[in-house]
Amino acid sequence: MTARRHLVALVAASTLAAGTLMASPATAHGNPHTPERFADRVTTQGVMRHLERFQAIADTHDGNRAALTPGYEASAEYVETTLRRAGYRTERDHFTFDLEVVDAASLTVGTAEPFTVEVDQMQFSPSSPEGGVTGNASAPTDGLGCTADTWDGVDAVGTIAVIGRGVCAFADKAVNAEAAGAIGVVVHNNTEGMLFGTLGAEGVVGIPVAGTTLADGQAVLAAAAEGPVSLTLDVRFHVEEAESFNVIAQTRHGRADNVVMLGAHLDSVEDGPGINDNGTGSAALLEVAVQLAKGKKLPNAVRFAWWGAEELGLIGSTAYVEELAEQEGELDRIATYLNFDMVGSPNYVIGVYDADESTYPAPVEVPEGSIATEAVFTDYLDSIGQPWVDTEFSGRSDYQAFIVNGVPASGLFTGADGSKTEDEVALFGGTAGIPYDPNYHTPQDDLSNVDPEALGIMSKAIAFATYSLGLDTSAVNGVTTPDRPGKGHGRGHGKGPGKGYGKGHGPGHGKGPGTSHVWEQKAS
Repeated sequence: MTARRHLVALVAASTLAAGTLMASPATAHGNPHTPERFADRVTTQGVMRHLERFQAIADTHDGNRAALTPGYEASAEYVETTLRRAGYRTERDHFTFDLEVVDAASLTVGTAEPFTVEVDQMQFSPSSPEGGVTGNASAPTDGLGCTADTWDGVDAVGTIAVIGRGVCAFADKAVNAEAAGAIGVVVHNNTEGMLFGTLGAEGVVGIPVAGTTLADGQAVLAAAAEGPVSLTLDVRFHVEEAESFNVIAQTRHGRADNVVMLGAHLDSVEDGPGINDNGTGSAALLEVAVQLAKGKKLPNAVRFAWWGAEELGLIGSTAYVEELAEQEGELDRIATYLNFDMVGSPNYVIGVYDADESTYPAPVEVPEGSIATEAVFTDYLDSIGQPWVDTEFSGRSDYQAFIVNGVPASGLFTGADGSKTEDEVALFGGTAGIPYDPNYHTPQDDLSNVDPEALGIMSKAIAFATYSLGLDTSAVNGVTTPDRPGKGHGRGHGKGPGKGYGKGHGPGHGKGPGTSHVWEQKAS
């Protein structure tokens, strides 16, 4: 798989039964070291301190913490330093991958006063020829183009189709436009910001497809409404090999053959500091790790991962899992994986990955043990009287590679660019009809873009689940642990620092239909 970056940056437990919160072995013996007590130690203030550092890093590194940039390096150094001070050994888990470097990305509008708008070539889109493709503008009759009949009566042959985002996958829009005769497609956003999309797989269409902003899309359509207008779509790239890394740390004690693993992506997009996406998940994970190192040794080892190059296509997590899968028995050591991607959205919901499919049928196979992992979160939230909703378990975040390989998984999510409903407002407050994160993937995703209440709720839920599963995973995988943790055995995750992966890891980044980000939990 290849990943693409913008030209500007490259060139210039507690045992949990369904519905019931069960007493942990520690609780049963009156031990003060319980999941509930541990959750109390992970505070919003502690998590915010880490977010402040991520913001300061972005402020001094061109406004972002994106993969392959000094901002990402500085973010990783901060995580590593914090972990080492807490007593962890850390390692950089290196991987290489094919990177699509943008050579051209523009749409030129040939009116009486020609103008050019910025576009972003969709992942898996073919490149245009040198100089681009040129044709008159066209649009489907409903503006969205999700079915073939929306092109009935439209002379689309030889045109550049201009289509609105929404309702269906970008691939469906492109396929229908190509079938109608279009030689290029531009999909404009339905909210502020550039549209970064995907066709989902290679070979979906044979014409170039790009995204653009809502304002630019409307400007093009307005020009076309005044009479025939010539468009030139020029989107081209070349491939280079790139290298990045994940940051990995594991508790020094506990069973290394029954590891509880947690992950959050550390990189931001290039357009902003990425404080909600995904400084929040990274900071919450970091504070949980710091507090865990201060307390009682748990029976099961806990492994933490800060993933690299997620915004380029889930690359770091996919590379990590693929290498483990090549080593006999290594994935079997992971009892379950917990994923945290955006846990402080300003117009938030309290969302839990819907492994039991009680709200959303899963478009992927749900590994056995995932339902019990989900119950760790939902039972905890129920126990404190906190409302929550399901979010689709479709694998379109860093848990994808784990579930593809049969590892149980769950996670938390407070929303991205989808619109909040009236029912969700009744549960969580906020504003209906606007995105959960109105500043998603923009320069405004800064410290002011985080809701402390949501962040606090989610951070404590992460802490509770970590401690619960560190004590006991029997509900998830049937593995029981003694009340007293042993020294552990086995060889952990079997990776040495600085080890490369070889070229081209990370197939199928799974960008969701109609989304400007890409992964399921961030889908509208």
